[in-house]
Formats: sequence, C-alpha cells, structure tokens
Amino acid sequence: MSSVKVKRGDNVKVISGEDKGKTGKVLVASDGKVIVEGVNIVSRHTKPKSAQKTGGIVKSERPIQASKVMVVCPECNNETRVGFAIDAEGKKYRYCKNASCKANLDKTAVKETKKKDKKADKADKKEKPVKEEKSAKAKPNRKVSKTPETSPETAETQN
Repeated sequence: MSSVKVKRGDNVKVISGEDKGKTGKVLVASDGKVIVEGVNIVSRHTKPKSAQKTGGIVKSERPIQASKVMVVCPECNNETRVGFAIDAEGKKYRYCKNASCKANLDKTAVKETKKKDKKADKADKKEKPVKEEKSAKAKPNRKVSKTPETSPETAETQN
C-alpha cells in the first residue's frame, strides 16, 4: 500500500462481510488491517491461570481488512472515499471526496497549533509568578541575615 487511507481514531463504516453496516472507531490500523471498536468480535475460552485471573469466555475485537471499511466524514456524516491534497504550508492531508463536502479529515494540524499555544501560555504563566516569588523571598532573607551584634558599629560601641 502506497498510502494509508484509514488511520487510528477515524470513524468508519463496514461495507462488506458479516458486520456490514456497523460503525465504530478505529483502534489500531497497520499492514492493511484495522481493528474497529465493536466489529468482528470473537469469543475465546480461557482457563484460569491463577487465583486472580479467572477463566471464562473473553470477547475481543479482531482485525479486518482495511478495504472492507469506509471512512465516515465528520462534517457530512456520510461514508466517503478519501483523497489526498497538499495545503498552503506544504503538508499533506486527507479530505472527503464528496462533491458538496470536501472537508479536511486530518484535524491534527489544528490540534498541534492549539497544543503549541497552550504550552506557550503555560510557560508564560509559570515564569512570571516564579520570578516574583524569588525576588520577594530574597529581600527578607538579606535583612534577617544582618544582626546588630555582628555589625562593626555595635562592636565599637561595646568596647
């Protein structure tokens, strides 16, 4: 596969197979297979291994072929084919190929900029109070360190 059209976190709809019509969130996407939440659930009988790990029937999701799912566009709520384009900054992104929608499926660029802004705001907030606290603490300590017994003026008056 030259390009990955389904990524982790995408909402997808199963278009063929036993679970046709089900929708879910992609938990893992690799090697042309995807694990979708609530799709292709298999039962496995397990033996008890210890007192803490009880036996029984364990249900879990198993991988299905990525070609059996279609991405659901968050803007138009329809399953869609995925196209690729390059934005003004030169970054490649996925978009909805519906004629009326053309929405960006990769919101990571927006999230990254928000994260950077939040980190910068946190750094600014942390630096300002710390500087004020240090300067406030330093002044009283200097005054306290001077005692009248050790100053040269008091030593002359005592002699």
